[in-house]
Amino acid sequence: MSHEVDHQKRALRAELRERRRNLTSTELENTTVGLTTQLQGLITRSGARSIACYLSRPSEPNTRPFLNWALERGIRILFPISREDGLLDWTVGETGEESAGLFGINEPIGELLGPIAINDVDLIIVPAAAVDQTGMRLGWGRGYFDKTLGSMERCPPVYGVIYDSELRDSIPQDVHDRPVNGVVTPTRIAELG
Repeated sequence: MSHEVDHQKRALRAELRERRRNLTSTELENTTVGLTTQLQGLITRSGARSIACYLSRPSEPNTRPFLNWALERGIRILFPISREDGLLDWTVGETGEESAGLFGINEPIGELLGPIAINDVDLIIVPAAAVDQTGMRLGWGRGYFDKTLGSMERCPPVYGVIYDSELRDSIPQDVHDRPVNGVVTPTRIAELG
């Protein structure tokens, strides 16, 4: 990664973290309702019966009500588990319990299915700091999802979850960055690229 691109990414991430920290509780509640509705619409429209999705952190758009909805409808969900080698493992989290993973991020507890388990899902929902109009995704800097998406034999549609203001005209990018097919925000689903 070039020094200039790395600097631009760090600066943009810092700006986005600050904006997220400044959201009020009312704004967070409203965005959760909207995001849940949009994610439900994505699943309904796509007909997905098996998805990969992450457990949101408090600073991220809240995926948890959507995940509860999906589980109630019998949709199989693979949750990412961070590994020390920079890859993601996957679990269905059959215990319903969570524990802090490598970076203090809550991850479901369950049988580990291996990194290639994601190859069998119909749809992938990933976290993002921002996404641009071409579908280029800015993550939070560890590269887990870029490595995963770059290693898949056949990749189903991938959607980043962001707040409305995080869909940008352009974002800094490097050769290892992987694009998404679209974004889901609290107000819409946007196809990109």
